[in-house]
Amino acid sequence: MSPPRIVAYEVLEAVRTDEAYANLLLPKRIERSKLSEADAALATELTYGTLRMQGFYDAVIELAAGRPAGRIDPPVLDVLRLGVHQLLSTRVPTHAAVNEQVVLAKRIAPAASGFVNGVLRTVSRSSLESWRDELAAEMPSDDARLAVLSSHPEWIVRALRSALVKEGRGDELEALLEADNLAPRVNLAVLPGLGDESPEGLGEPNRFSPIGATAPNPIALVAAHEGRVRVQDEGSQLAALALSRAADVAPGERWLDLCAGPGGKTAVLAAEALANDAALVANELVPARAELVRRAIAGVPLEVHVAVGDGRETDASALGSADGFDRILLDAPCTGLGALRRRPEARWRKQPADVPELTQLQGELFDHAVRLLAPGGVLAYVTCSPHTAETHGTLAAALRRWEGELEQLDTRAVVQSVVREPLDLAGAPETVQLWPHRHGTDAMFIALVRRTR
Repeated sequence: MSPPRIVAYEVLEAVRTDEAYANLLLPKRIERSKLSEADAALATELTYGTLRMQGFYDAVIELAAGRPAGRIDPPVLDVLRLGVHQLLSTRVPTHAAVNEQVVLAKRIAPAASGFVNGVLRTVSRSSLESWRDELAAEMPSDDARLAVLSSHPEWIVRALRSALVKEGRGDELEALLEADNLAPRVNLAVLPGLGDESPEGLGEPNRFSPIGATAPNPIALVAAHEGRVRVQDEGSQLAALALSRAADVAPGERWLDLCAGPGGKTAVLAAEALANDAALVANELVPARAELVRRAIAGVPLEVHVAVGDGRETDASALGSADGFDRILLDAPCTGLGALRRRPEARWRKQPADVPELTQLQGELFDHAVRLLAPGGVLAYVTCSPHTAETHGTLAAALRRWEGELEQLDTRAVVQSVVREPLDLAGAPETVQLWPHRHGTDAMFIALVRRTR
């Protein structure tokens, strides 16, 4: 039995049954199975490719099997999804794809092996384009067509369209959906001011982030640089730098990362604080994630207090700054719709009903962040989601609640002053929305506000 297919199946199973994250679990399973470089690449392609296109593959399976995907035993459905991915989206020979999945089915659910064989052979008789054409012809609306062909839930298609339309870029929707299904390159952040390392010295510098780079063997570079080089999306780097470089830093400034886990942005802020004689405190609700923050900042020779507590209730005195903070990063919990390239399973876990609960939480965190701000202090409100309810909606509601006490900054000008080359940005200058299809980053939303009194 093929070890890469076993690893891919085990990760899919854990994602389905335990809500595991593929990007965290897959490397561990690859290491445990001692896969060769080629086998590891195959396991990675099978896992992520299947998760990204799961919605489309389920629709194909339903046609080929003549029954709804929900009526197929979940373990058998995972076996079928892996097989359909190999048949329609890889160069794996048809006989190998079918035979390997039948062997896997005999191990997982022996009574279903004949069913798996029949469905996969039916799928193999038509090309990818033929299946796309057949499914498109059955869809009752344009949103439904885009949803099934791009393998996004229909509510996410509508949410992404709404966000693009708000910028006057609604015609970019299909490009965005396509970008969500492309594997991103592993991106590195070279923490500034900590040694001789530079983006130019490590690999190909990022197009936009002044501290970012890509390299042929990124994991080895991270291991070799003792925390001074980290894996981090370019958009996350820009979100942290937008706060640290929003204005000149006065010596002795006090900074806070209010929802810090897992610590990537905290590490950038720690390096920036060290370079500018500022102090940094991090807060995280979940103890295990707080430990991740401590590990993330271990390579920065700055004493950073990492507190564990609810960001809606944390007292400024308990965080060591009774007079408030001069800069606060609120990287708010959100649907994560901006990181579907790296966390493809998120699109199948989130539901429209999650949005109101999250926006309420975002608003409560925003309000407490303002209370923790010193007069003249700057707050960066950040989400890894372009959903307008979580971005412009949360921001607008908070500005109404704090009318007369907050002013919006020209976030676009700040971010443009940070980047290596100008970003193609749309919408009002008070906010910045990054996009996978336009910028090659996660869809990060950034808004800077200052407390006036």
